Amino acid sequence: PSVRAEVFADADLLGSGRPSSLALVAERIGQAREIAAELLGADASEVTLQPSSSYGLMHALYGLSGHVIASAAEFPSVTVTLERAAQASAGALVPRWITPPETFVTPEAVAEALDDEVTAVLVSHVDFRTGYRADLAAIRDVIGPGRLLIVDAVQSFGVVEQDYRTADVVVAHGYKWLRAGRGTGLAWFSPLARERIAPVLSGFGGVEGGMPLDEVPPAVGTAQAYTVNAPDQLAVARLAIGLRDVRDAGVASIEGAVAEHVAAVIEIADRHGIPVRTPRDPSRRAGIVALAPEEPARLAAALTNAGVVVTTRGETIRVAPHAGTGEDSLRTLDDAIAAGNEKFIHA
Repeated sequence: PSVRAEVFADADLLGSGRPSSLALVAERIGQAREIAAELLGADASEVTLQPSSSYGLMHALYGLSGHVIASAAEFPSVTVTLERAAQASAGALVPRWITPPETFVTPEAVAEALDDEVTAVLVSHVDFRTGYRADLAAIRDVIGPGRLLIVDAVQSFGVVEQDYRTADVVVAHGYKWLRAGRGTGLAWFSPLARERIAPVLSGFGGVEGGMPLDEVPPAVGTAQAYTVNAPDQLAVARLAIGLRDVRDAGVASIEGAVAEHVAAVIEIADRHGIPVRTPRDPSRRAGIVALAPEEPARLAAALTNAGVVVTTRGETIRVAPHAGTGEDSLRTLDDAIAAGNEKFIHA
């Protein structure tokens, strides 16, 4: 509700055309960067606002060289972006695809693929298929301080308390756990990342002093170099409010509430005999529970008919309770799974 209210208020301000009103909306840009930096444990000058997390990954990968370890089962924002960057690099960037068991990118899987040609590891903090939470600190220990750790935190940012400074690049998006809608991406670039990654896709938004005329200046020496143009102000406003709400509530509190609901979903699935692909260890999961019923389409239909919103991914159904998910919703999920199972048994 707070994000929706902000959109309507800022749209009215922009519609007024008054310079003072436009300036009020523009202030959200600095606020979003500052709060994002606070949640990342970073400096605001190191945080950039992006149209999506994929854009952040493009800035990180198109300016990189060497071999990059990544799972072939990652979300397309990882796999497609890495492959396209490699194709554009004339051989300077080489994907090193791994296929770890159950798509879990463990430190052991990374260690097995390491050699002197590897310059970076690219990993989703939380796997979109299974809900597995990668151990970023352990992966850092494996690859050492000289290689870059690039993290897609779409499925964890705002719902997992994490020292993101373990990584060198972190991209996130407000349309998941921040509930800020599309167009609300962000990316953080550490000093080492800025040293190693050329700002290949830098636009005039990434130069010093504003709009350049009659000259083509070099990219600025800060993380702002990894931007193309000014961000969508209404999107940034949504992001700023979503970030503010998470900061004010506290990520640890949100994580605790989500963890309780995730455990409840797993208990419901166990009681109805539905296999769960998400790790049982709470430290290795976040907000996603991946169910693997015998007939995913049938169960998905039963859940939809009951008003339960889930995501079907091939052979699995992804259930993601939020901190505010109530007991009534969990009971509805329980009843819908029971009904779906009953129909399956009778069929």
